[in-house]
Amino acid sequence: MGISSWFHDKIIDPLLLVIRGGADPKLLASSAALGFTIGVFPICGVTVFLCGIAIALLGSFCHAPTVLLANFIATPIELSLVIPFLRCGEVITGGPHFPLTSDALKKVLTGKASQEVLLSVAHALLGWLAASPFILGTLYVVLLPCFRILLRKFRSPPLSPTEEPLQPL
Repeated sequence: MGISSWFHDKIIDPLLLVIRGGADPKLLASSAALGFTIGVFPICGVTVFLCGIAIALLGSFCHAPTVLLANFIATPIELSLVIPFLRCGEVITGGPHFPLTSDALKKVLTGKASQEVLLSVAHALLGWLAASPFILGTLYVVLLPCFRILLRKFRSPPLSPTEEPLQPL
């Protein structure tokens, strides 16, 4: 049981459902890249909402289950990228370095560092905004051949010779 069972239930089974759905590998790769890129957005708790907006805006140009699955997979990585995005934003703007010390944490918790915190959030957002086209493009290039291989290997054969593969909603 444990983590292996969780990984199988939460990642492998949904991925196989997506692959067996018959979607185009380009659509799956772009949707997964989009979901992952949004999934590492540096403000925790808003990525699902942002994915919903992207799905609504893109409509048939994205595969909603793949976007949401990639967003879910990106969640643990999201926290690890907040500091690099923050530092990237600081470099871009030439802004002050936000100290990540216990004293800074005390200031944040007591409400004495509100301006510095807002500035650091803005820097993290700017860092993500600068990095996101590279994340999106790199993931698409890496995931496209992966999805082509996975589709060839795991796609369900049609039930009859005239049956069309399922199209994304």
